[in-house]
Order: sequence, then structure tokens, then C-alpha cells
Amino acid sequence: MRGRRFLEHTSDIYVEAFGPGLKEAFEEAGMAIFETLVSNPESISPMSKRIVEAEGYDLLSLLYEWLEKLLLLFEIDRFVGCRVRVEELIESDVFKVRGEVWGELYDEAKHRPGTHVKSPTYWLMEVKKEYGKALVRFVLDI
Repeated sequence: MRGRRFLEHTSDIYVEAFGPGLKEAFEEAGMAIFETLVSNPESISPMSKRIVEAEGYDLLSLLYEWLEKLLLLFEIDRFVGCRVRVEELIESDVFKVRGEVWGELYDEAKHRPGTHVKSPTYWLMEVKKEYGKALVRFVLDI
């Protein structure tokens, strides 16, 4: 089982993403970013693919960097994703994640703006792995 949901928060966006493993939880976390940025995510077509890579010194910093890179994909390249796939997630001396994002360039005529995200934060961030499932929680500063 996998998915994502938006949790109660007084002023920012609080996300919980989960899956059978960390790869799937990171994929769902990535989709939450695009679902926040575009209010009609069903309008995004998988026209092209972008490779996204991030590194960290532990799982929390890896999650933060992953989310930051996905946000920058939108902010700098104006690219919005409709599918996120993590190809590789390494937990070693240096934690690494490599994935692909399928989507298209943001088009104001096609995509309705969602909520502007300033950045992910470490506030309330969690990464949990137990008994064949993984869960991540994080706050997006808006």
C-alpha cells in the first residue's frame, strides 16, 4: 500500500507519504510537491522526463534535498511532474537518491496555480522504516 495525505497544520502544508519501502515513500513525497504547486494535477501530461539526484548525510537531509531539488525543478525550469519514480536510493556513508520525473513545462493556460511553496523544512520531519513499510512526514513552508 502506498499514498500520501495532507495533515492538519496551522500555517504551512504538512505532508505524510508512505509506501512499502523508502523508494515509494520518496516517490509519493515528490508527487505531493507537484500536487501542491498545481491545483489541477490531473492536467499534467507525461511529455518529457527529467532526472533528479540528491545527496545527504542521513535520511532526513536526503529527504530535504530531494524535496528541494523537485521544488527547484519547478521554480527554475518551470517543469511540473505527474509521475515520480525513484530508481535508486542508497543508504551508505553518503545517502543518495536518483529518480526521474515525468511531466511537462508549466503552462498558465492549462495548469491552474496551486500554493506557492518557499521551501521544505526540517520542522516535524520524520523518516520511519519498519516491518515492510516506510513513512515520511515533512512541512512545506508557504
